[in-house]
Amino acid sequence: MTTTVNNIEIDSKLIKTVSKIAKDENITKQKVITELLREGIEVKTKSKIPDYLIANKNRKPDPEEFNKLIGSIKTDKPVDVNKIIKEVRRGDI
Repeated sequence: MTTTVNNIEIDSKLIKTVSKIAKDENITKQKVITELLREGIEVKTKSKIPDYLIANKNRKPDPEEFNKLIGSIKTDKPVDVNKIIKEVRRGDI
């Protein structure tokens, strides 16, 4: 689907650059602008977190695996997990 938009102000330097790219690649200005817009939108909408830092990117949590972790750590005294998490966040531990 294409939409025609009128009265968009574009810097003349950009138009000259688009014209040069179109001439060099032997395609129309419209195709150059469309490609540049697609690439720009893709860059702007892409996740800012690198893929290698996302541990569970393509994985749904397994409830059985999670249930195996419950009670896996044994201590002599009761532990207040919320207190420990707050201390870690503050940098006390």
